[in-house]
Amino acid sequence: MHSPIWTVFIDGSALPNPGKLSIGGIAYAPDGHVDCFSHQFSHTGCNNEAEARAAIHALQWLAEKQARHVLIHTDNSILAEQLSLAEPKRIERLFAVYEKARTLARQFESVQVKWIPRHKNAIADALARGDWVTAASLEPLIGHSASSVFSVE
Repeated sequence: MHSPIWTVFIDGSALPNPGKLSIGGIAYAPDGHVDCFSHQFSHTGCNNEAEARAAIHALQWLAEKQARHVLIHTDNSILAEQLSLAEPKRIERLFAVYEKARTLARQFESVQVKWIPRHKNAIADALARGDWVTAASLEPLIGHSASSVFSVE
């Protein structure tokens, strides 16, 4: 029997690019429960590092939830390629962060990473910028009893 799929939308930001890193995402559990995350890091980096760190956080959280099948949506084509291809192009300065994401992804029975246009990732984008008001206006389940909010250290 095939277990249900957890669906996650993630985004990372570096302002300016390179600059201060922040991440955000929204996870939809198979039972309809919604969880969100938003965090700003104390160090700087590029937008591609931020995107990878968002994936790492989401995968770590999903492993804790004992998810087995995961669908990740990202508006970053490089991240989608790094996590989808068996032998992605090696990007030296980001190798360690991409490798950590790939290692985490191997813990699941299946992980599909899907590129989506930026406008379809507006909730995760708002969360990556720490804009909870916009995120809640786009997803009514944020801030209601059916959802919970978590942040990362």
